Amino acid sequence: MPNRTQAIVASVPPSGDTLTAYDRAHLVTYLKLLDAEAMQIDWTVTARSVLSLDPEADVDAAQRVYAAHLARAHWMTRVGFRYLLK
Repeated sequence: MPNRTQAIVASVPPSGDTLTAYDRAHLVTYLKLLDAEAMQIDWTVTARSVLSLDPEADVDAAQRVYAAHLARAHWMTRVGFRYLLK
């Protein structure tokens, strides 16, 4: 069950080169994913605690959702943050 303060994650985050409402709603999620990656926390633990996914129920789907959101988090550090400064 998702944390009440945590936004529900989609199966696939945005992939375009524009900051979306989804991105804005998930800024904290993206930061948590990047922090967990930097701390080398196992992706399954991060998927469960940050994304409220159950990797044991469907490991492939959980890994796809995790990887897609982590990639979007990295995009935010390279490109997306600029839109926040405007």
